[in-house]
Amino acid sequence: MRIVIISFMSLDGVVQAPGGPEEDTDGGFAHGGWSHAFFDPEVMGGTFDDAAAKADALLFGRRTWQTMAGAWPERAGDPFADRLNGLPKYVVSETLGDDELTWNNTTRIPGGKAVAGIRKLHETDGGDLLVMGSPTLVRTLLHEGLVDELRLMIVPVILGGGKTIFPDDGAQRTFELVSTVTSGTGVNVCTYRSVDAA
Repeated sequence: MRIVIISFMSLDGVVQAPGGPEEDTDGGFAHGGWSHAFFDPEVMGGTFDDAAAKADALLFGRRTWQTMAGAWPERAGDPFADRLNGLPKYVVSETLGDDELTWNNTTRIPGGKAVAGIRKLHETDGGDLLVMGSPTLVRTLLHEGLVDELRLMIVPVILGGGKTIFPDDGAQRTFELVSTVTSGTGVNVCTYRSVDAA
């Protein structure tokens, strides 16, 4: 399975809390919901639709999974929601109990065994393993050379600090630009493929 990351990103590389004010306030982050004013249903919505259509499973960190699990099951009837709800889901967590895995088709990967578990999924035949949000998990995947594709929606805003997906270990990782589309709101949707994924 290819591991594909899809993420909103500010010009200064911040991915924290694009969806809402209370989504993730770690570090005093006060700009939650910053992507909303720039959302373009045709270009950006189409990017999510395309990514979900090619996915055979979803992979999340705990916080993103809890946010998504609290929102998507109740949106049944919407084609995108139905797609997400129907896909197998994996959540990396050391703390979630099996009785808390209320979103259907969810399997927990223990945090301490995350890299090995994800590497096993990566080596399995199938379509894409799609990661939305989950910046800490994405940073680990990039560090381990497990990311095959980055789909970044680069929003024309500077946030001045916040969580990023990029490792700060000094290692060089090379990606090639496969495509870029600009939305009417000035968002560049850039698809990069890893030149040296494991």
